[in-house]
Amino acid sequence: MIEVRDIHKSFGELEVLHGVSLTIADREIVSIVGASGAGKTTLLQIMGSLLEADSGDVVIAGVALSTLSDDALSKFRNSHIGFIFQSYHLLPEFTALENVMMPMLIAGGKRSDAELRAHELLSMVGMSHREEHKPEALSGGEQQRVAIARALMMRPSVVLADEPTGNLDSATREEIQRLFVELRDRTGQTFVIVTHDEALAERSDRTIHMSDGRIL
Repeated sequence: MIEVRDIHKSFGELEVLHGVSLTIADREIVSIVGASGAGKTTLLQIMGSLLEADSGDVVIAGVALSTLSDDALSKFRNSHIGFIFQSYHLLPEFTALENVMMPMLIAGGKRSDAELRAHELLSMVGMSHREEHKPEALSGGEQQRVAIARALMMRPSVVLADEPTGNLDSATREEIQRLFVELRDRTGQTFVIVTHDEALAERSDRTIHMSDGRIL
């Protein structure tokens, strides 16, 4: 499903990734762990085409990202990659339902189709009763559930998560950990998760350890 081929990335004179290569299988949940500064988030951003590598390539579902034009890359990202962030990134002026609908609306989909899909996903993550609430009225765990539903909106091949339980209390972290496994089993996505959460890493199918821009 995902091939990372000899990725190098520097910021100025600081080389952050030193020829990273890895393969992640379809429907696999993989956690990437390591100390701060190990290059985990940089690698995840390159995998998600949010950041350009200096050299090397990322292949997702048989498509080499480096071969796509900017417009094609944007469309591929919206259709094939879902993102979950530590700080949720929900739009404050919109309800939970509207936030989940957003990727399909941006892609030009029908509002009725987006609304139907958003209802389905919010039910799947246990948020049907909160779909008309705006983010300010939701707890951190509730906001993250909405963000997870939004990440699944376009039925992406891959979901990339950066410290998805980092801002949550221990009980909510455990709920989100279970939810990732349940969603993979139910919807078939591949999950790649950057985390310091040891319990989340233990629930993954595989854990990749990074240090100083290299895979150990």
